[in-house]
Amino acid sequence: MSTPNNQEVLKRNNVSVKGKGNRPIIFAHGYGCDQNMWRYVFPAFLDDYKVILFDHVGAGNSEESYYNKEKYDSLQGYADDILEICHALDLKDVILVGHSVSAMIAVLAANSNPAIFSNIIMVGPSPCYINNNGYKGGFEQEDIEQLIEALESNYLGWASQMAPVIMGNEEKPELGEELTNSFCRTNPEIAKHFARVTFYGDNRDDLKKLKTPTLIIQCQQDVIAPLEVGEYVYNNTENSSFRIINATGHCPNLSAPEATIEAIKTYLEEAD
Repeated sequence: MSTPNNQEVLKRNNVSVKGKGNRPIIFAHGYGCDQNMWRYVFPAFLDDYKVILFDHVGAGNSEESYYNKEKYDSLQGYADDILEICHALDLKDVILVGHSVSAMIAVLAANSNPAIFSNIIMVGPSPCYINNNGYKGGFEQEDIEQLIEALESNYLGWASQMAPVIMGNEEKPELGEELTNSFCRTNPEIAKHFARVTFYGDNRDDLKKLKTPTLIIQCQQDVIAPLEVGEYVYNNTENSSFRIINATGHCPNLSAPEATIEAIKTYLEEAD
């Protein structure tokens, strides 16, 4: 498959550039989501930054024709897309904010080309979901196998059942409903493949290679990426800071945007 030109890259990932500042900040969405999941967060950065939003291939308004199962059989394929976006927009000194699986995609992007990135910000990261030899990822192997089996046999049913659990915040059912709808807008075949790549992935060694200054944002309660996972990421990432915010669930960009914004801004102010 030939490398797309700059315009094709921007179209492929439905890239949107906003803001009055010069320093770029890229917001990368998580599994089953799209750039709309950042709508309560990114406006707080428009005055001071060049804000870049995009959709992973297969999500939102991306160009699905670019989906290639071989390329996206690992998270590196998604990381390469981010690097191509940076190249297409001629970005330097980039702050890359990755939610959920995009936290590990951000790690891979920074490891591949560290010169581009000044800071990585991970929101609800997990380098490995499966408990393994003393490592606690939050799930047993059979838990993940059952999750994938349920997802593959009835994706829409799985989405409506799991999205509210992932979101948490039962007192705000509209948030779980929004995540359900987001899952259901995603191409089911791509979503099934992305789930396997996400939930069976192990990026623990990649964390140890990361040299880019990093902030880890952790919710107090998160069924997908529990506190001990956030602590593992912090303890195994050089030059990192750890911030537990007053939020529950796996999507504080929707459920607790003010706390998410405050954590990012405080970190960036202290980093400068």
